[in-house]
Amino acid sequence: MSDITPLLTRIAEALERLAPAAPARLDFAAARLFRHDPARDAFLAAPDYPLPLDLLVGVDRQKERFVENLSRFARGLPANHALLWGVRGTGKSSLAKAAFMAAVAEHPDLKLVEVDRDEVTALPGLFDILRDRSERFVVLCDDLSFEDGAAAAKALKSALEGGVAGPPENVLFVATSNRRHLMPRDHAEGRGLIASAEDAEEEVSVSDRFGLWVGFPPMDQAAYLDAVRAYAARFGLDVETLDRRALQWAQMRGSRSGRVAWQFIRDLAGELGKALP
Repeated sequence: MSDITPLLTRIAEALERLAPAAPARLDFAAARLFRHDPARDAFLAAPDYPLPLDLLVGVDRQKERFVENLSRFARGLPANHALLWGVRGTGKSSLAKAAFMAAVAEHPDLKLVEVDRDEVTALPGLFDILRDRSERFVVLCDDLSFEDGAAAAKALKSALEGGVAGPPENVLFVATSNRRHLMPRDHAEGRGLIASAEDAEEEVSVSDRFGLWVGFPPMDQAAYLDAVRAYAARFGLDVETLDRRALQWAQMRGSRSGRVAWQFIRDLAGELGKALP
């Protein structure tokens, strides 16, 4: 009988090539903020968020509620998943990231993982990956809504409930949204009444899984000017006509918000030749 060793070797090598690659070793020491890429099963390091928490003005009540909840989680105490909802540009995402940066200064084992709203269906797997880690994770999904119906809602509910193992104690989920119940405005278009009602019930039931709801109403003129003045003072932008110019800027944009205030400050800093962080 001829020697079949070479044949067996080639078969073994072919099987090794077909076998899935071993998962990459997770290293969360490289940064404090990460983006999750489910397609590559990777955590991509991101730079620290630069905006200090004290620069977020006009949202003192929201800041107090969210920071207290986050502080409890960072200390290993019971805390609620949080939904920050309200009109665009009012500081929802900024508060989540700035509060995290303030908390991680005291709790270095705290990490933030940002997930794309189109990857919500990957959340159950992500939570399972993080469950056995020694670190504590804030998982942030910005601008969350269920544009594709109930499938993503079911995945998120599954992640928050954790199945038979229960929700991971070392994960706090934070979502921002323009809508309190996370449903798109065109939810019923192209759907039958019964199907739309069932999807709506599924999605509303997900919003009920958030123990902390923090609302962000539209910013009035006084709060908008307070934000502009705080930014200008912090970065040394001394302009006599600051209020008038800030109001003109908001009028051109058709809205007043923390985002519009920051955009005005960036424009003013560029005009004055001053760098911003």
